[in-house]
Amino acid sequence: MTALALGPHLRHVSDRTATIWVETDRPCEVRVVNADHGLDAGARTFTAHGHHYAIVEIDGLEPGARIPYEVVIDGETVWPEPGSDYPPGQIRTLDPDGTLRISFGSCRRSPGTAERFGHDALTAFAHRLRTGGDAVAWPDVLLMVGDQVYADELTDEMRAFINSRRAEGEPPVDEAADFEDYTHLYKLAWHDDPAVRWLLSTVPTFTIFDDHDIRDDWNTSYTWRQQMWAQPWWRSRITAGIGSYWIYQHLGNMSPQERASDPLLAAVRGASEGGGDAGEVLDEFAERADKQPDSMRWSYAHDWGGTRLIVVDSRCSRLLTPDRRGMLDDGEFRWLDEQCQGGMDHLLIASSLPYLLPRTVHHAESWNEAVAGGAWGRRAAVVGEKIRQAADLEHWAAFERSFREVAEDVIAVGKGERGPAPASISFLSGDVHYSYLSRVTAPGTASDIAQIVCSPLRNPLIGTYRQANRIASLRGVSGPFRALAKLAKVPAPPLRWRMTEGPWFDNAIATIELTGRNCTVQWETPHAETALTELGRTSITR
Repeated sequence: MTALALGPHLRHVSDRTATIWVETDRPCEVRVVNADHGLDAGARTFTAHGHHYAIVEIDGLEPGARIPYEVVIDGETVWPEPGSDYPPGQIRTLDPDGTLRISFGSCRRSPGTAERFGHDALTAFAHRLRTGGDAVAWPDVLLMVGDQVYADELTDEMRAFINSRRAEGEPPVDEAADFEDYTHLYKLAWHDDPAVRWLLSTVPTFTIFDDHDIRDDWNTSYTWRQQMWAQPWWRSRITAGIGSYWIYQHLGNMSPQERASDPLLAAVRGASEGGGDAGEVLDEFAERADKQPDSMRWSYAHDWGGTRLIVVDSRCSRLLTPDRRGMLDDGEFRWLDEQCQGGMDHLLIASSLPYLLPRTVHHAESWNEAVAGGAWGRRAAVVGEKIRQAADLEHWAAFERSFREVAEDVIAVGKGERGPAPASISFLSGDVHYSYLSRVTAPGTASDIAQIVCSPLRNPLIGTYRQANRIASLRGVSGPFRALAKLAKVPAPPLRWRMTEGPWFDNAIATIELTGRNCTVQWETPHAETALTELGRTSITR
């Protein structure tokens, strides 16, 4: 009997369509059914590196639908699993006229002990949805903004799997090396916790990668890239990381229309026909995506009622050459510029890396970029690059030109220069392992502008790192760092902002609620594997 290896996952949804993603243990026909609702949709699997996947497209649904479903493989029902304590997964379409709730977070270590990583916000969130009944307001979307897996910081379970496959000391030591390693990372993250597996089967989920999905400090600088490609094991690692991301994460972010016109998906399906394997096709694509970032767009945008969500790839699409550097390459920035428009009630811009850091950190990173770029001479540039990599100074603040270009777009939208100004413009981010809200002061803008950070879902800062970031978040500390940046000829930021909520260093999940022209956000932290308590709640629109 064919079995599910991973999934089912409810991925991209609209008001009338839905996507179910699965991995199976052999090639097969996968169907998603509910006889009472006339639901019967199916797809054949495709194969890459010996693993088998299916994307089932469902159309003709009603807005706001809540339809329990079964997964049938070659005529046998494999989901829900017999004897499960969890209710059946549901297909949940969006209601464009109702309240939109988006829950989000980043940086989740799984598995591992609560003593090491704390309680899992995603697990506790799933338990509340399962047991809360009608009193619980369900999210319409779950957005995971980076570090869904940690390929370079292994748990004991992942380390044991790798040690069973290759000799001790074989590079890369204590890190994922190939596609098979990545498939096990995703299994540990999304399959072995029954609460999380159920959650992903019933809440529409969207994702974007961050560095640990590939490797710490991924694409920090041109120098970093040169150092990595000099390693004999790097090609296998980067093609595995990007290729598996395309299958396990990116395919579900795409709309049905985007998947239908995707040449890579067509090529992978074609290579899989007749028992073939598309691993080589996938590897060639992944290597090209890394070496030629403008050959692939990982960013995406979706409009849901009066809200536009723009999810920006701030990792793979970077412009990194000896002469130029940008958070986004030219084509990617033109795309982002086109998406930043008015005429919506709310504009959400999600990036794994916070656009607005605490101001102390922002000035430190902008100073470091200038020094590493030669503002204080060649010797200082070498030292600046070492500091950059050692201290992870590679957020938007460390790409000064990119930071300013985004600021220009946001100000133009907020002033109503690109259509009627939204009520709110919010940046949604993770990465930094603490949560906060910063508000922007931009004279002449009609929109309330904010940076909302929720991190981590499960991987808290400890010790010195926590204390350093707590100090950096204090008001009045940023002055000396701004003076340092000024000495390196860094101009003043085009925006002014200050942290008004947080920082909180707990594991957490945040939920944004959008009703008409109102926008609120709430952060919650798990105090047990089955319970959440509120950290903070505030309104973005005033």
